[in-house]
Amino acid sequence: MAAPALPAAASRRWYQLTLTQQIMLGLVLGILLGWWMSGLPAGPRADWDRWVALLRDIFLHLIKAMIAPLVFASVVQGIAGTGDLRQVGRMGAKALLYFEIVTTCALGVGLLLVNLVRPGAGVHLVAGSAGALGAAAQARPLTLVETILHTFPTSVIDGMARGDVLQIVVFAVFFALAVIAAGPAGKPVLHWCDSLTQVMFKFAGIIMRFAPFGVGAAMAVTVGHQGLDVLLGLGKLVLTLYGALVVFIVFVFGTVLWIAKVPLRPFLRAVREPFTLAFATANSEAALPKAFENMERFGVPRGTVGFVLPAGYTFNLDGSTLHLAVASVFVAQAAETSSGIHFGLGQQITMMITLMITSKGVAAVPRASLVILIAALQSFGLPLEGAAMILGVDALLDMARTSVNVLGNCLASVVVSRWENNFDEAKARRFGTPDEVRT
Repeated sequence: MAAPALPAAASRRWYQLTLTQQIMLGLVLGILLGWWMSGLPAGPRADWDRWVALLRDIFLHLIKAMIAPLVFASVVQGIAGTGDLRQVGRMGAKALLYFEIVTTCALGVGLLLVNLVRPGAGVHLVAGSAGALGAAAQARPLTLVETILHTFPTSVIDGMARGDVLQIVVFAVFFALAVIAAGPAGKPVLHWCDSLTQVMFKFAGIIMRFAPFGVGAAMAVTVGHQGLDVLLGLGKLVLTLYGALVVFIVFVFGTVLWIAKVPLRPFLRAVREPFTLAFATANSEAALPKAFENMERFGVPRGTVGFVLPAGYTFNLDGSTLHLAVASVFVAQAAETSSGIHFGLGQQITMMITLMITSKGVAAVPRASLVILIAALQSFGLPLEGAAMILGVDALLDMARTSVNVLGNCLASVVVSRWENNFDEAKARRFGTPDEVRT
């Protein structure tokens, strides 16, 4: 009689690391490589930087290549598979309501922590440094009308080529409604989208084998460009943001997890890989395929995952919203030190309301958080030199806010699924266990 097979976790040898462990190892090695590169003379450092950046960019390009077909096929298959048009509208309304509540909490936590810690107190702004912002200072967030218009593509091919996730989602929703209306004629299209989704998940699995190298290269480029001294330059601001994000995760996300009765440990196992990818690459798109796969494995229906995650990339940027609150008040505090400009609590609240509105209109703007910050500073008469100073540590801030954005959107998909009464809790509790492997 053959011996019974051991569970996957038990049969894994000591040197066979999980993907999360591989990514963390790549992260550490990337930091060490970047630190070594930062000490090289300019010529050799440029050569190393070019090849390491190539490794990073190949990984990110492969990730971006799968976004459009994965989002399109998942949304169409998820919505058309249900055949219920009312469910789509109901799910969208619930998602937007949840997004607004949580992003408002993010602004509140950021405003509270930055006023308690006061990282900008004693910081002197250097006149004339705003020129370092370059083209970003000329950009502006979209108005509400422009944001609404922008979500409807004139060409879905153009939207896919630019990686505009929201336009892809909107087109996919209307396309799914047409598939439902077509009846039997739409069945082959539905089957094709289902097959395409499965193929793209396999494609993502292949690319994820390359993730530790891409993550290490991304970290090496960041540290190699700015050196470890970047951790010290504006350390109080960096620590304030990281501390505020920890408070937000523990208290706000913790409350949401408790209210929605989300199994905590399985959820942490489900989000750790997307979170780590987003943190190391400072790129939400790098984490999207893994977030898609893990949330579906966690018990969220494909239609909900396909709708909520991409929509959250525009309307539920919790980390970026909290960062804007901290960064804008930091500049106000530094302005008070440098030139005596007092920015009271009432003005801060007014600015938070402005940020709440304008932060929804930057989906297609490069360096979105920086653009919104500059617009807010200009609107309230605060010096742009503060934004130029923050730009020096923006790489570190970007890693934190991007990873929290991804975490928040993963949680949002679970909450909306629970709200819709279609969350598979038994499947969620099996996530990452030998039982899941056997099923």
